[in-house]
Amino acid sequence: METRFWHSHYDYNVPASIRYPRIPVQDLLQRAANLFPDKPASNLYGTEMTFWELRRQVLKMASAMGAMGVKKGDRVAVHLPNCPQYMIAYYAAMTLGAIVVNLNPMYTAEELKAIIRNTGVTTLFTFDLVLPNIRLLCADAEIPRVVVTKVTDYIQGMKVSTPASLELEKGWMHFSLLLEGGNHTPSLRVAILPDDPALIQFTGGTTGIPKGAVLTHANIIAATMQANQWGAHLNQLTPPEKRIVLSMLPFFHVYGDIVAMNWAVFSCATQILVPRFDIDELMGILTRFERISFFPAVPTMLNAILNHPKADEMELGKKFGLLNSGGAPCPLALIEKARDMGIAFSEGWGMSETTSVGLANPNFGLMKPGSVGIPVPDTDVRVVNPEDGVTDMPRGERGELILKGPQVMQGYWNNPDETDGQIKNGWLHTGDVAIQDEDGYIFIVDRTKDMIIASGYNVYPREVDEVVFQHPKVSEAVTIGVPDAYRGETIKTFVALKPGQTATAEEIIEFCKDKLAPYKRPRSIEFKDNLPKSAVGKVLRKVLRAEEEARLKKDV
Repeated sequence: METRFWHSHYDYNVPASIRYPRIPVQDLLQRAANLFPDKPASNLYGTEMTFWELRRQVLKMASAMGAMGVKKGDRVAVHLPNCPQYMIAYYAAMTLGAIVVNLNPMYTAEELKAIIRNTGVTTLFTFDLVLPNIRLLCADAEIPRVVVTKVTDYIQGMKVSTPASLELEKGWMHFSLLLEGGNHTPSLRVAILPDDPALIQFTGGTTGIPKGAVLTHANIIAATMQANQWGAHLNQLTPPEKRIVLSMLPFFHVYGDIVAMNWAVFSCATQILVPRFDIDELMGILTRFERISFFPAVPTMLNAILNHPKADEMELGKKFGLLNSGGAPCPLALIEKARDMGIAFSEGWGMSETTSVGLANPNFGLMKPGSVGIPVPDTDVRVVNPEDGVTDMPRGERGELILKGPQVMQGYWNNPDETDGQIKNGWLHTGDVAIQDEDGYIFIVDRTKDMIIASGYNVYPREVDEVVFQHPKVSEAVTIGVPDAYRGETIKTFVALKPGQTATAEEIIEFCKDKLAPYKRPRSIEFKDNLPKSAVGKVLRKVLRAEEEARLKKDV
């Protein structure tokens, strides 16, 4: 195997290797508080909190948690949207050497119960809007410590909640009152090593128990540094006083955790916190800020923003220093639209298992349409035969993408079989079907589990998605394989149209005729007002597949 031959395509200011500081994650906040104590760390609907105050509240919460009995290795669930309370709970838990368990606020009580039991969570930070689910959860699962907040408690001018107003159960604690009882100089001095677990990040799942990727302090520091160095020009050319990050990606998702929150803290950047994605509310937020250094997003968000009626008049190319897309493949038409608007745009690829960071396009170098780029510093990739998982495929041929680097997880929590199945001889087997070209650029074709076999032919649904997305009336498209007695599987595409548009299935299928081989064309089209999405905005192909399978069973 050629060794990192893709380095020749790195930007002029990106190192081939990084010397990673051997520090725990919470020290990133200490550094920011020392360098820019009076700079706002966060801005939540106009209410600011400085780095010094954020650090002070983190230490007070760590002190209060330590007094309650939280100790190194304990699992502390953070079940919050983007708000200062999330950052306080996250860094406070890590200060004690506890392991943060990221929980999606949209999980049902049953989903939460499975994760709580799997990880043995002893402390849960949650908020008012999900308390009905938490009450159901606590009726079945024992959680010794439950801490509740109200997001608006950290917005000036809003009435502050109380245990009575939140109708807290006996024994549950109120976030703000708990914080008041803490000491900003905690007596506990916990020794934390780089290889100690810091975070359990659950991968997306719609059935069964999702897998919890165990990410160490070293993993998070490495991924944060890799993301920072890849976008080195941002910090080199933006004075620290003017660094602002739009943090709309949820922190409970690995992409938001690393590329928004930890990147911002490392860069001493102010985060504009957006607890939920509402396009009109977001466009209003954008009008209040003249300049945003960095905006990491997912294609669904970008699609809504770039196609908003106000997008052109806002001159978004002047507003964003860099717009980054990840979390799901970005349609080429959307990338071209961003660039036509003068927006500095980059795309990358990562997984929960790679602490969000893995591949990215150079910011000034060669960019190839449809590619997610080349490996970031200290990262090796191979494209191997999926049948044996070992044999390297020739350049330009499809295979499974495997990866090795300092950001690769320790393994799956309490799941040695899955760990052994996914990490072999130090290489993470991603499950992504990819092509690597002669320059080292990676093109993600699809997921191995999503591939459709129709009449003996392999069909990659993303290829069909890309074609249907080009139709001028189509807002979103996702393709699945449907069981078929004759062909094995037949191709069905779900389509969401742009507002005010109407179309027929025949019109969409006809559009594909000169763009796809006959065996790749959709045989049926189903129109939906909205396609199912994950919390980070990724279209959930597996949900549509499960719905289709259930429908077929019902019809039998």
